[in-house]
Amino acid sequence: MRLAVVGSINTDMTVTAERIPLKGETLMGSSLSYIPGGKGANQAVAMAKLGAAVEMFGCVGDDSNGEKMLENLKAVGVGTEHIQILKGVPTGIAMITVGDNDNTIIVVPGANGKVDRAYIDSIKSELEKFDMVVLQHEIPLETVHYVIEFCYEKGIKIVLNPAPAAAVPMEIIDKVTYVTPNEHEAVLIFGDELSTEDLLRKYPEKLVITQGSRGVSTCLKDGQILNVPARKAQVVDTTGAGDTLNGAFSVQIAEGKAIEDALAYANVAASLSTEKFGAQTGMPTAEEVETALKILNGESVEKEIPVEMELITK
Repeated sequence: MRLAVVGSINTDMTVTAERIPLKGETLMGSSLSYIPGGKGANQAVAMAKLGAAVEMFGCVGDDSNGEKMLENLKAVGVGTEHIQILKGVPTGIAMITVGDNDNTIIVVPGANGKVDRAYIDSIKSELEKFDMVVLQHEIPLETVHYVIEFCYEKGIKIVLNPAPAAAVPMEIIDKVTYVTPNEHEAVLIFGDELSTEDLLRKYPEKLVITQGSRGVSTCLKDGQILNVPARKAQVVDTTGAGDTLNGAFSVQIAEGKAIEDALAYANVAASLSTEKFGAQTGMPTAEEVETALKILNGESVEKEIPVEMELITK
């Protein structure tokens, strides 16, 4: 199975501090790092580190950051042949503050804002070669919807991770294969009239809602709600955990795994990613995820780690 990611490519400028500063407050930071990032690139790297064949589509600037981002993607096995290098436009930057097991992020789009319809038209013939296309909201929303319309017409599976939070037309929701919001994004897209369980039942095996430390939920085709609890982790940095989950989920689904197994795998991958610093640098390999899954399945004495999936009947 071949996977494509159409999305953002950033340099993450990450500052660590004792905690996140309050409004108007100045804190002393303990370190400053420049790390490859961007939700699109992050998810592509997560897939590649898990052994998938994945191609990245997007734009970078003709600057040192863009050059480094391309080198990093190539180094982990992500295809970069169709990434456009734009003259006179800076590569996107995410300014991240990490503290007290949490983070805040400000994104400056740069070249990511130039991933437009014209660019998509130039890569349509390439996108047709892929079995699944994965998208996020760090490129223009008009472009995201344009790609979804195209892939839907061509019968290509689509995973939409609607982050950062933004409204999504219901006709777009209808055309994606999977949509993976967190709780806040789900409210923005679907409203708060329905309970989480009723909302999941409205979109069985399509809507996957991530809930941070409480795990991830979906509805099976028989109407049962599946809650996959989070694996306990020694948290160092939560940046990129959601991208790891989306990347791992996409890989498992592309390989034909049942959604229950795909979410169990993805949840473990996401938790492992929080135990190392940096979005992409913290992402686990397939071997690391498989080892953690064996532990969770009782092949170790680490009894405190929750292993059950909870099924809620109608």
